Amino acid sequence: MQSPDAPAPIDHLPTREGYDRWAEIYDNDPNPLVALEEPHVAALLGPVAGLDVADVGCGTGRHSLALAAAGARVTALDFSAQMLARARAKPGADKVRWMQHDLARPLPLSDASQHRVVCGLVIDHITDLAGLFREFGRIIRPGGFAVVSSFHPALMLRGVQARFTDPASGRETRPASVPNQISDYVMAAIHSGLALDHISEHPVDAALAARVARAEKYIGWPMLLMLRMRRSPAP
Repeated sequence: MQSPDAPAPIDHLPTREGYDRWAEIYDNDPNPLVALEEPHVAALLGPVAGLDVADVGCGTGRHSLALAAAGARVTALDFSAQMLARARAKPGADKVRWMQHDLARPLPLSDASQHRVVCGLVIDHITDLAGLFREFGRIIRPGGFAVVSSFHPALMLRGVQARFTDPASGRETRPASVPNQISDYVMAAIHSGLALDHISEHPVDAALAARVARAEKYIGWPMLLMLRMRRSPAP
């Protein structure tokens, strides 16, 4: 019998399997990081009507559907079949081109085909950051840019990472993450050939904790890292 003082068991899963399991509850599981992130992504992207936008690591489509509703032509990629199934079943999904794809491989999009790239809460699962960012640079049109958000490395140093309670087992479940630091993200951007023109860190405050109770124990800690990387205009 497990001691009452023993730490609760945790299931560690490969990233894809973890997100396939998470898909069942992802949209109904109050997530302070998502609540914190979405307005910052929208602000850094600006107006998107009439633009080609790739949502790289789209999950259940939260950014993709909002972008399509705002008039963008959206291509959404994710390697989790279950997350994509949830996305495709939502209202407005017919306006998005959905693709299952492993982000460790080259993106299945043409050179200079996208005005914008969005990559929301994905790169803390990516080992080859520079490789992914180079792919962003390849598919972005001259003068375009990528907006990237990430779980802040400071919380990983506290042992906090992407996780959920599996409804089937009742156990905490963690998809595999990579302990990237801010310097890793900055150097990957530099080596990608893109120009990093925005970096910001966003802590949990009392207003967020009032909206999402799970955030209260992180008040004052940075939870979100935002990056924007531009491709130089054509000469």
